[in-house]
Amino acid sequence: MNDHHTMSGLAARIRSGETTAAATLDACLESIERGDGTIRSFQCTGAEAARTRATEIDRRIQAGEDVGPLAGVPIAIKDNIVTRGEPTTCGSRLLEHFRSPYDATVVARLTESGAVPFGKTRCDEFAMGSGTEYCAFGPVHNPWDTSRVPGGSSGGSAAAVAAGFCHAALGSDTGGSIRQPASLCGVVGIKPTYGRVSRYGLVSFGPSLDQIGPFARTVEDAALVLQAISGEDVHDSTTIDAPCEDLLADLHTPIEGLRVGLPREYLDAGNDDAVNEMVQSAVQTYRELGAEIVDVELPLTDVGIATYYVIGPAEASSNLARFDGIRYGERVAPGPGESLFDLYARSRGEGFGPEVRRRIMLGTYVLSAGYYDAYYKRALQVRRLIRDEFEGVFKQCDILLGPTTPSPAFRIGSISDPLSMYLCDRYTVNANIAGICGISLPGGFTEVDGRTLPLGLQLQAPALGERTLLRAARMFEQATDHHTRVPDSGSSTVDA
Repeated sequence: MNDHHTMSGLAARIRSGETTAAATLDACLESIERGDGTIRSFQCTGAEAARTRATEIDRRIQAGEDVGPLAGVPIAIKDNIVTRGEPTTCGSRLLEHFRSPYDATVVARLTESGAVPFGKTRCDEFAMGSGTEYCAFGPVHNPWDTSRVPGGSSGGSAAAVAAGFCHAALGSDTGGSIRQPASLCGVVGIKPTYGRVSRYGLVSFGPSLDQIGPFARTVEDAALVLQAISGEDVHDSTTIDAPCEDLLADLHTPIEGLRVGLPREYLDAGNDDAVNEMVQSAVQTYRELGAEIVDVELPLTDVGIATYYVIGPAEASSNLARFDGIRYGERVAPGPGESLFDLYARSRGEGFGPEVRRRIMLGTYVLSAGYYDAYYKRALQVRRLIRDEFEGVFKQCDILLGPTTPSPAFRIGSISDPLSMYLCDRYTVNANIAGICGISLPGGFTEVDGRTLPLGLQLQAPALGERTLLRAARMFEQATDHHTRVPDSGSSTVDA
């Protein structure tokens, strides 16, 4: 992939007048029109508002203004991140007609950097799912094999980038919802350190776990978007009070001597054989790049799912209490003589899908009298142990290497057991629990039923370790060609 096909290369072409922001956006919209009827990655395209933004970018460039590093690049937005005047449904019937009166901070920062935010990509309802099968408006299909899931909950964003409908997209990651779909769709996805990116304007699932991050085709493109959206925000008290460093400064620095930790728990016998082979191949690549491979242990890996599915649903139960059909969300027609409580119950029962109801009930249970100490308090104690375990391991190594998911993409509808679905996030949830940063990038491919499916390599680094993380990811990407392969389906504009 040469500079002509990267976001920085595209922005340079738009700034130089070789092409325009309006023409670039129109190419994306035409591509979506041709190919997204099968993939179904977009809930809406917001074409009119986006064309207004693109036209303004072109006017400013013609006037000699510096419009920013992402000049004219169209970037899609996950449907749980609000955009002014546009729908934000969170994949739920409860918010089907909601229009936000303001832009999320990340959307405003993309605009300030010259990008053209456009459209809303489909997601699991209220970001709860691992396959984007729980979207109330229909599932998203994986561009590599449309009978399979793209991952979740940010499956629409991952699929849109993989299919070439846009150059980058935003997602949110509460327990792996950026990294897991990035893995299954063969693109790059970054979960930043907790607090590096503002959550203002993100419809909250688990506020102590949620973090917004980018999808892109290359590490450098993803880093450019992350740079644009990072930084302290007065609207979000959990953002880190520190100057925003240059995340691209070390991107092309060789990694000779870098200590790469390989947790033995990540090469589990329960993984698909191709996944373990991919990890071993990546280890060899890093050795050839001059890195030192360090064997480490993360014994609390196996308790991450249980811990996450206490903390996450508990926070979701509290957050989603506001969606009652009166203060927020769609309200059912009241029945004769119906009490207010019954109206609440019917509005929520008909508005929320089964997975959201399941997690609300679980969260309410673990927070209830008599069970708080046994479940929620204990989960918080284990959370501290997981955080301490990572801190200890990062004294032995600079980054961690392993699989993003235990298997390639599964077929739509093939997993009916919620517990089996939850285990898809086995290797991703602990990064959210501990607040560290992680990235999934294309690590290899496998053949399943005659179709080529991508496999994701996950790298993790300490809190605020993005510069080292991105450098290690970029050096691997440069030494391999996995990121250059694209699915047969879809109508790509990225490589046009």
